[in-house]
Amino acid sequence: MIALGVILLIVGFVLHIGILWTIGIILLLIGAILFLLGSVGHAIGGRRHYW
Repeated sequence: MIALGVILLIVGFVLHIGILWTIGIILLLIGAILFLLGSVGHAIGGRRHYW
């Protein structure tokens, strides 16, 4: 999710498409939150680690 968020941010910035920029930010934040929760050991969606 983090990689997809970064890709959408770059594409949205280069092509000046606001919706891609917004979706990229949202995916980046969700991916970062899931990564942090998974790295401290909280089970997320039935998984111990979120990759």
